[in-house]
Amino acid sequence: MTISLEAPTKSGNQPKFARDVVVIGGCGHVGLPLAIALADRGANVGIYDVNARSVRDVNGGQMPFDESGAPDVLRRVLAADRLKASVDPAMISSAEHVVVVIGTPVDRHLNPDQAAIGDALAACADHFRDGQLIVLRSTVYPGVTASVEKMVAGLGIELDVAFCPERIAEGRAMTELFDLPQIVSSRTARGVERAGRLFRLLTGSVVEMTPEEAELAKLFTNVWRYVKFATANQLYMMANDRGLDFERIRAGLTAEYPRAADMPGPGFAAGPCLFKDTMQLAAYNNNNNFALGHTAMAINEGLPLYLVDRVERRFDLSSMTVGILGMAFKGRSDDIRSSLSYKLKRILKFKAARVMCTDPYVTVDLDLRPLDEVLAADLIFVAAPHEEYRGLSIDKPVVDVWNMMGNGVRV
Repeated sequence: MTISLEAPTKSGNQPKFARDVVVIGGCGHVGLPLAIALADRGANVGIYDVNARSVRDVNGGQMPFDESGAPDVLRRVLAADRLKASVDPAMISSAEHVVVVIGTPVDRHLNPDQAAIGDALAACADHFRDGQLIVLRSTVYPGVTASVEKMVAGLGIELDVAFCPERIAEGRAMTELFDLPQIVSSRTARGVERAGRLFRLLTGSVVEMTPEEAELAKLFTNVWRYVKFATANQLYMMANDRGLDFERIRAGLTAEYPRAADMPGPGFAAGPCLFKDTMQLAAYNNNNNFALGHTAMAINEGLPLYLVDRVERRFDLSSMTVGILGMAFKGRSDDIRSSLSYKLKRILKFKAARVMCTDPYVTVDLDLRPLDEVLAADLIFVAAPHEEYRGLSIDKPVVDVWNMMGNGVRV
């Protein structure tokens, strides 16, 4: 039994759908939390995904990745028969709302693929029906929503298009989907109303924008975070080069001083979004007038090289075994996409006699070793701030830019 979300078409006909929502790409880190959250709020939800293994896991009640609070919700909505995953694109035709969660990658030349979402939707066009609402959920290159609208207009099918960007942080999706305001945009008042009705299943706070405003709002959010992290990393390097502990400086300047309270500590700024979206915004600005973004990229991407260079000034790496603690791109995560830990590993494999890596969450890397074995190395890098590393007693040199040992961040 579906919830009442359906809207009549311009012809006045009331379309009938077996499901409320289908999420294209719905077995991933963005799509799956959204799918199970909507199902938990009473919607009848389908997931279409080309990853057969993930589809099998989801239908069997297993999360394909770590997400706090999600496993219990997944099992609950499956038991209530409000969620089903499939590799068959025909499922798309069963739902009024088609939420698209497809990545917009940058290539090896750092150019965004503006056509990725349009191409994916064109491949599914045979399964679209009159009366559906297509909701673009992934971060998109500015103008992609308009491009999808143009493609849809040529199908001869009465569809509405909305762009409603995701805003979650991995590991907090099952809280933030309900607590954060949802940005809703569409070219038409009806599209805005329908998208708003859908996302009000999750939260009472909806922010309405035009598609172009929403596209930039999402990119600006990620770029702002990336630039803040770069600022902290640059200040860290300045202090460190003069033999000073940036963490002591930061603790002092933020103490009971609200205007500096949001200054982050140093660390690897990575993952599948921040770097990519900074490069998307740079491309949008013609790649020649976004010095701030390119500088942030150089600082953040250069931090692993900087740390190895500092270590080389003190030790003969060529004769040492080096251990890396944490291969995920962030703490308490199993996600290794765009993780700078692997950049650090590549650099050290070229410099050191041997490199060993460990991570308590990551399961896809078969080269990982147990923690106690890695701690036997001659030199240790803390690359991801997993809580399991906090306060470890290590009787050898440690590069701890996250200050997990509590001994400062000076290298």
